[in-house]
Amino acid sequence: MATDMSDAKAGLAHFPVTLFASSMGLWGWALASFAMAAVWPAFMPVALVLRVVATVAFVGLVLIYGAKLIRAPHDCRAEWQVPGKLAFFPAISISMLLVAMGYLQDAPGMARVIWVIGLAFQGLLTLSVISSWISHRSFEVGQLSPAWFIPAVGNVIVPVAGVPLGYIELSWLFFSGGVLFWLVLLTLVMNRLVFHDPLPGKLVPTLVVLIAPPALGFLAYVTLTGGVDSFARVLLNAAYIFAMLVVIQLPKLVTMPFALSWWALSFPVAGLCMASIRFGVEAASPAHMVIGAGLWAVLSGIVAFLTAKTLRGLFAGVFFQPER
Repeated sequence: MATDMSDAKAGLAHFPVTLFASSMGLWGWALASFAMAAVWPAFMPVALVLRVVATVAFVGLVLIYGAKLIRAPHDCRAEWQVPGKLAFFPAISISMLLVAMGYLQDAPGMARVIWVIGLAFQGLLTLSVISSWISHRSFEVGQLSPAWFIPAVGNVIVPVAGVPLGYIELSWLFFSGGVLFWLVLLTLVMNRLVFHDPLPGKLVPTLVVLIAPPALGFLAYVTLTGGVDSFARVLLNAAYIFAMLVVIQLPKLVTMPFALSWWALSFPVAGLCMASIRFGVEAASPAHMVIGAGLWAVLSGIVAFLTAKTLRGLFAGVFFQPER
């Protein structure tokens, strides 16, 4: 019995925070489906089912990682010290903000509570992550990857639910911070990609994260300002440009073995899908609605594939073992 408990604790210690990227992906799929349903109501049943799936997945991840935090806190601190994993901690608070977005229409009271908690957590994690970046520790260029955009993405999406809930100035504050750090990190990441060694294999999928900040920034900006203007168009088209750059990398991606970093493929595509549909509605552009529908189909294939691979890994206990 003691051996079983020891084995369970040892396995729990290796449960990775990076798995919260799957929660972002599932919620992205659900929210993209709600965006589709706003134009094509037949998608509403699909959106409602996916919302349940995303909710269950997030709660399950919180319970497991919460148990790790209680039973193996030193292993959580060890993850915090790893540059590649540090940026994934805000995926927890981002997931909370996405939960608030998903329930905003049907349960606004619950959405408000979750949004406020997620906002506080996001602000704390953002400041903590950035403080860690600029502390006495020195980082090597090779440790930098597009995954470092994740904290900035969390700040950018705050207004999407924050504005409807009435938190206008808080939404502008987080949006401003998100855009600021996106631009700073974009410069650093492009320098790393152009002038230094290529990303290691398991981090290549994180290139897709380049799409997320401008796509989600578009959604937030339009929510804040109430319409599409020139800057909104710049954000959306920047996301399209990054998407085209990512498409060029597809031949390299398909040759690589599955890793949790592959979940980086999902949420940015969801963001671009929602942004395309939102622009289509705001600017009365059927072409953008068609693009959004096409992206939703691609997103569905991506998330279905990643979910199958991840569930297989969970049942095999792969995520409860030391990383190779």
